[in-house]
Amino acid sequence: MHLDHSHDHLSAVSADAHRPDGTRRALRIGLGGPVGSGKTATVAALCRALRDTLSLAVVTNDIYTREDAEFLLREAVLPPERITAVETGACPHTAIRDDISANLEAVEDLEAAFSAKNVGPLDLVLVESGGDNLTATFSKGLVDAQIFVIDVAGGDDIPRKGGPGVTTADLLVVNKTDLAPYVGADLDRMARDAEEQRGELPVVFTSLRSTDGVAPVAAWVRERLAAWTA
Repeated sequence: MHLDHSHDHLSAVSADAHRPDGTRRALRIGLGGPVGSGKTATVAALCRALRDTLSLAVVTNDIYTREDAEFLLREAVLPPERITAVETGACPHTAIRDDISANLEAVEDLEAAFSAKNVGPLDLVLVESGGDNLTATFSKGLVDAQIFVIDVAGGDDIPRKGGPGVTTADLLVVNKTDLAPYVGADLDRMARDAEEQRGELPVVFTSLRSTDGVAPVAAWVRERLAAWTA
């Protein structure tokens, strides 16, 4: 299921697409959402879908561990030098919205490292937040666009409840649709509620257990990158 609206949201990218040395910097996309919604699995799937055509890197956030980064490393979705971790030491939203310094430093260090190696600039950096609630949003000083991931097992009333993550994210991902029959979730109802809350902002329904489950998210990322590089 894919709610796709024709609108001008792709034009809302930052005008400052360059690093201090004048080279184009990477597009930065944040992924947020509640604990267990499938953010890390979505990041892993995106890396597999995009790594052959794009130069990308990942910054993960956990409160006291590097568990998400270690998962990505075990899955070998990218070479180790393309994955780094931030330990927030507090609620995840503080490091992606309130005090972004640790994440911003991690992103800039990744970009500088690849520039220094003369392997070409990064095209894309994915910044994954630690699990948070429906109010989690990214600072525009950290990312250029944000994806918010929820899952059907969390209840089919989540889109109706709204919250900044659901209503304002550039893309809403409703994940784990394969679980709908087992948890009594009404996907049509979720689609209607999401559209009512978000208006023209896009929504995609995904099941990462299917072969091409992440395809609509990857296509959206490519569209954002095309707008960014233009």
